[in-house]
Amino acid sequence: MSVKRKPKGKICRLTGKRPNAANRVTFSAQKNRRWQRPNIQRKKVFVPELNRHVRIRMSTRAIRTIDKIGLMPFMKKQGLQLKDVVG
Repeated sequence: MSVKRKPKGKICRLTGKRPNAANRVTFSAQKNRRWQRPNIQRKKVFVPELNRHVRIRMSTRAIRTIDKIGLMPFMKKQGLQLKDVVG
């Protein structure tokens, strides 16, 4: 059995995290293909530079990083602009 398609909609717009194909290994060492999906959440983030809120689909890792350094510095570090992630 092979993994055919990646599930759509489970991609972080900030970090690019996407589903990973992996094996489920039983006690008898039988291997079955499965997806490891990233924890993607819809989050409303306030952008002080624009003085408004934006809604973004992002991983929980990205949420923690944004809480620490802010959205705009994180996007600058990733080489992204606001129009790339909003929508």
